[in-house]
Amino acid sequence: MSEMKAARAHKGSDVLHLERVPVPEPGEHDVLVRVAAAGLAPSTMKLLAAGMFRHLPTVPGHEAAGTVERVGSGVDPALLGRRVRVHPMLSCGECGYCTSDRQQMCAEAAMIGQGAFGTGALELYARYHDGGLAEFVRAPHWLIDEIPDNVSFDLAAKVHDLGNAVRALKCAGDLGAATVVVTAATGTMGTATIMLAEHFGIGRLVLVGRSAERLRAARELVPHLRADTIALEDLGPDWQTAGGLTARIRELVPAGPEAVLDYLPGGPGGEQALRSLANGGVFVHMGGNPAPIAVPMRETMLGCWRFVGTRACTRGDTDTVLSLLASGKLQAERLITHRFALDDIGAALTALNERSEPMWMGVIRP
Repeated sequence: MSEMKAARAHKGSDVLHLERVPVPEPGEHDVLVRVAAAGLAPSTMKLLAAGMFRHLPTVPGHEAAGTVERVGSGVDPALLGRRVRVHPMLSCGECGYCTSDRQQMCAEAAMIGQGAFGTGALELYARYHDGGLAEFVRAPHWLIDEIPDNVSFDLAAKVHDLGNAVRALKCAGDLGAATVVVTAATGTMGTATIMLAEHFGIGRLVLVGRSAERLRAARELVPHLRADTIALEDLGPDWQTAGGLTARIRELVPAGPEAVLDYLPGGPGGEQALRSLANGGVFVHMGGNPAPIAVPMRETMLGCWRFVGTRACTRGDTDTVLSLLASGKLQAERLITHRFALDDIGAALTALNERSEPMWMGVIRP
């Protein structure tokens, strides 16, 4: 067990390379997990290109689940053989952010197997930057969660994305029986939000996506909840400049939706959804859209709108997901639509980024 297979990112490369590398050695407070499933994330190559991976070469993959193989001398040996997921968010654990369920805002914030976002020394990230696209992953024991018996390794690997959806829903506040618009509704975050909507008391959904066919499939995730769909491909060729999405949302919801959860990674769709809000409505963005929003401050004042930007999820968010899954109230296995071998990582990332066929959540099985 001295070497393992891993997908590694190298400086200046826009692909991941399959290599044989040493198996990580667990320190006193570490756990070594034999990876059974690792999540695929569209952000991986984007963050690599943006220079967010501070230590190269590195093994990406911030979503991992498997079985505890070894533990350090300071870790309870009862963890050996347990089915677990790795919570990827590294932080100091002591600042005001960390003690108020906002670890992703900590100056030491970084993610195992992904980028560094904090402005501090990032000492934990230096040790734990290698992630789960490998046969083994090392993590500090305090970031290990046991997974319920009724949850597969595949779904456990994607608990983080479900946690991201929980974070976006929490940022929207008490929605009651509100009408909520979800953009990019046929993607990973969109489908996760759809699955969680009923658990947050949402009364009606308006699902926005590129394709009417893909939206029909996403709509079927919540057969007992009222949900309308808007396909961008049906809005006409000038919708991006003529405000076609705003108009269509207002046709369906004349008074405007109480909330918009925006996961669009680019384009004017987010701004147009924002302009559809009801008085007092909230816009939550988690899509990483680089486009500016040209909404006059006076307009937001008159509408009494709230704008919330958020990234990643917290331990509290993933605890919520694990609790719902353990209880059986949340049945989310069908969100895993694609499974790939580690040897096929290149094809998997291509499929994820191009989405020439519908893909909700994908995992790698080393």
